[in-house]
Amino acid sequence: MSDLQVSEAVAKLYNTYPFPPEPILDEPPPGYNWRWNWQAAYNFCTGQKPAKDNIRILDAGCGSGVSTEYLVHLNPEASVVGIDLSAGTLAVATERCKRSGANRVEFHHLSLFDADQLEGEFDLINSVGVLHHTADPIRGIQALANKLAPGGLLHIFVYGELGRWEISLMQKAIALLQGDKRGDYADGVAVGRQIFANLPETNSLRRREQDRWAWENQQDACFADMYVHPQEIDYNVNTLFELINASGLEFLGFSNPQVWDLDRLIGNAPDLIERSQNLTELQRYRLVELLDPQAITHYEFFLGRSPIVKQDWRDDQILLAAIPEPSPCIYSWRESPQFFDYNYQIAKISDPEWKFLLACDDNQVNKQTVAQILQSVEASLEDVRSLQKQQIILLQR
Repeated sequence: MSDLQVSEAVAKLYNTYPFPPEPILDEPPPGYNWRWNWQAAYNFCTGQKPAKDNIRILDAGCGSGVSTEYLVHLNPEASVVGIDLSAGTLAVATERCKRSGANRVEFHHLSLFDADQLEGEFDLINSVGVLHHTADPIRGIQALANKLAPGGLLHIFVYGELGRWEISLMQKAIALLQGDKRGDYADGVAVGRQIFANLPETNSLRRREQDRWAWENQQDACFADMYVHPQEIDYNVNTLFELINASGLEFLGFSNPQVWDLDRLIGNAPDLIERSQNLTELQRYRLVELLDPQAITHYEFFLGRSPIVKQDWRDDQILLAAIPEPSPCIYSWRESPQFFDYNYQIAKISDPEWKFLLACDDNQVNKQTVAQILQSVEASLEDVRSLQKQQIILLQR
């Protein structure tokens, strides 16, 4: 299919099944996603709090506005722009943001390739689950890179081929059975559900669906997005970095670094770990996905446009002079030293660490340094380093 035909087919899918299909609320969305919080994302990428919060954000391929709504509510000083090629989905996004009071947003009926029609540059560009549904992902990522301001961040999510091989097989099976009805997405959903209902219980495709995807695929919009999408390109680490390199931006890291830690797979074999040190970073990523393919259903990562200044806090004097404050993406931390961390996982910190965290509570106003706070609480510099490493506190020079 041509670029135009792909765009029309994708728009038709999402006009039929607006995605994501989360309910529209008359209040801000619950919880948070730290990747959509400018302060938390910038800290993750650079090790420090950003110098400004009154930024411009682009949600490129915003769909039904779930991410857009979070971007508005999690970044109270930012202005947000959402673009999508599906008019029907944009209507849902507009209603979603209106209902929840996300009023610092404007929407435009544009594809990624038309991003140059937008005025100015953006400090944060979010594009989740979009590039792999275009006819030319390289041209798409370059179009986004061209709109990224110096020092800005680009957050990307694309599919992985190894963790989705069962999905790929089912997509092909449904397409075969649909024949000339391919493109009738309601028919594709019906065919796919009938296949799953009749495959033997021991079938690997059925087992994977039941074990991993069935809960979200109860909704037809999710099922259609997964199994009857008209355009999908899945990546492995090698092809992913071809895409990244084509952007001309700096790779700042995967947003789920714990998945890419070789120690979790072969850490009990020191000889293998030693051998892995002879590999390039790219080869080590490749080794992880080869050893644990089902864990890599997607790649989620940050890119940045120079200059990206990363802060090293190993010098005691630099750390003592830093101004700390609690991360905006931790929850219930004032009640006890056990709370939800930036990744919405349970964190349990020591009592001295908790006392230091509590002392940082009003530091957006007080602007006390680490050294000043340590004079009033029984905590150590190593406690501060631990909090910073866990992204429980943000530091600013």
